[in-house]
Amino acid sequence: MGAAKLREVAALSVEPESGSAFQPETDHSGVPDDRLRLMFTCCHPALSLEARVALTLRTLAGLTTAEIARAFLSSEATMAKRLVRAKQKIATAGIPYRVPPAHLLPERLTGVLGVVYLLFNEGYSATAGADLIRQALSAEAIRLGRVLDRLMPSEPEAGGLLALMLMHDARRAARLDADGEIVTLEDQDRGAWDATEIGEGVVVLDGALRQGRPGPYQVQAAIAACHVTAAKAADTDWAQISRLYGQLAQFLPTPVVELNRAVAVGMSDGPAAALPLVEALEATGKLAGYHLLPATKADMYRRLGRVEEAAACYREALDLASTDAERRYLSRRLAETGSD
Repeated sequence: MGAAKLREVAALSVEPESGSAFQPETDHSGVPDDRLRLMFTCCHPALSLEARVALTLRTLAGLTTAEIARAFLSSEATMAKRLVRAKQKIATAGIPYRVPPAHLLPERLTGVLGVVYLLFNEGYSATAGADLIRQALSAEAIRLGRVLDRLMPSEPEAGGLLALMLMHDARRAARLDADGEIVTLEDQDRGAWDATEIGEGVVVLDGALRQGRPGPYQVQAAIAACHVTAAKAADTDWAQISRLYGQLAQFLPTPVVELNRAVAVGMSDGPAAALPLVEALEATGKLAGYHLLPATKADMYRRLGRVEEAAACYREALDLASTDAERRYLSRRLAETGSD
């Protein structure tokens, strides 16, 4: 599998250095998995982190340019240009397709973790199409996460990512009802959650946190733990989740993190406290075209009894949503406002 896959990678019009072809029998990386070896190969530090992740998702994980663009909150045309530039840089810089030796794996780990995380996300909540959940992608990401955690036990972010994926995947069976409709977190049947996965995720996270080197995946896993360890929705410690999102923003100062923090503030302190945060974020234009921004505003307006404004935001979110399940969910919410 490895050699065939690398030949596919080499089809990017790059001339590998002599002797740089992938040869498992002489591999000194210590990576016990063909796909992971190729991911470490593609995630070369000479490329920007985004380029490493995007190119690997496109070449090895089989995600389309459109899917990758949505994962990065970018347009398909922009992402296509970035992928072309990355390929050109590989060609002009003569970057070899060589599996790195074991001592160089840590410098490539951030890119590989990014690939595995976005692969999981595309499976957990597809960016487009009829199916919200693509279980095979999520399962493969978790498998790769387990290999990484065993391979690099001194890298707590590998454990953090595995814990995060396990705790999210534990809710999979409860996220859609029998008709394939979305069930929100607060309404999910917690008895249908996978207790074994939750328990494993908590143990893995504890082990990562004990190393005393927190990172974004560990913080996100801690947020997930707040959700999955609450016996019922009313027991969720939203104040703690809000604080954790504040910590996450120090690692990942992105508008999506800020939006999620606003949601947590809305749950802990009420929608009136959170709505100004969402409106300020909207004013920056950084989440233009992201359907969860108007959907979040709509929910806050609904909770405040501002029905007409909620309906307008639900319509906006409906126009932007890219999966059938999300569109049906938003349509139901819009109908509940009683607005045409």
